[in-house]
Amino acid sequence: MLDYELFGNSIVAWLASVGLFLFVALVLAIGRRVVRKRLLKGVSERSSPALQIASQVVAHTGVWFLLLIALYVGSRVLVPMRWTEMIPRIATIALVLQLGLWATAALATFLTLRRARQLAADPSTVAAMDLVGFVLRLVVWAAVLLVLLDNLGVNVTTLIAGLGVGGIAVALAAQNVLGDLFSSLSIVLDKPFVVGDFIVVGDFMGSVEYVGLKTTRLRSLSGEQVVFSNTDLLGSRIRNYGRMFERRVVTSIGVTYQTPAAKLRRIPEIIRGIVEGQSKVRFDRAHFRGFGDSALTFEIVYYVLTPEYNYYMDVQQSINIAIFEQLAAEGVEFAYPTQTVFVSGATS
Repeated sequence: MLDYELFGNSIVAWLASVGLFLFVALVLAIGRRVVRKRLLKGVSERSSPALQIASQVVAHTGVWFLLLIALYVGSRVLVPMRWTEMIPRIATIALVLQLGLWATAALATFLTLRRARQLAADPSTVAAMDLVGFVLRLVVWAAVLLVLLDNLGVNVTTLIAGLGVGGIAVALAAQNVLGDLFSSLSIVLDKPFVVGDFIVVGDFMGSVEYVGLKTTRLRSLSGEQVVFSNTDLLGSRIRNYGRMFERRVVTSIGVTYQTPAAKLRRIPEIIRGIVEGQSKVRFDRAHFRGFGDSALTFEIVYYVLTPEYNYYMDVQQSINIAIFEQLAAEGVEFAYPTQTVFVSGATS
């Protein structure tokens, strides 16, 4: 009975093959379960990136892959037959697919960890990481597909040449989309602005809310959302108020021509004292600039040492009120456009 042959192999060989298959499958299944349980038990958000990536790689190991490994090992004790000769090729295909799954899982875990770390520091890099992740996954599965086709006997060289020509045609057809994608990458790497910056582009202004793969979105002062394509945005002149470290204020006042020269000499010192009395403000200069049509003009220059707009307006208001009060206390009158008519040669 044991000497009976089935498909060129004895019953003993078949029993040995099945037994080896079951043994290897059982060992691999238990090993996968133990390793996965220990890794998942020891993994947390504070674990090292390598440990988190390893846990995801083990989690994405397919049962079908383990069974094919066991089938391959079990078939080695049989006399080669037409169908058993296909098992190594099937095992190779399974290995390539599993490598693709492992690479994708490791890549996804790595990018997730990087995204969580970068989100707090610079939210605009998230879009670039999504783009990089998409490209890398595309490269991985393109390589997997080429290896699979090569194992199936397809002429990969001819296929690559055909894909090259087709890729050029696709690139020409989608050049606007690709332009926006590369512009997005340029925005993230060069950082002309980041999420949260207040920018002015042409007639539009607002805070940057989102930098995407194709578009960038602003929230305007009036509340509506303004959407720009990344290519158009980089082709425009951008004024970024978010990179401002201080604000320069230039303002003028005019006093009447009837003001005595002694008081004119005191006005710059009065203004200096007012400006230097404000916090986060640096006085630059105050000068009697010239003679206007209806006023003696003084020019005042100072810096507000913070980019915050509301604080800038508060300081400017405080300085203006203080100038008005102190000059009024000195008996200096502010000028405004007036006309005086002199009549000569009048007869009584």
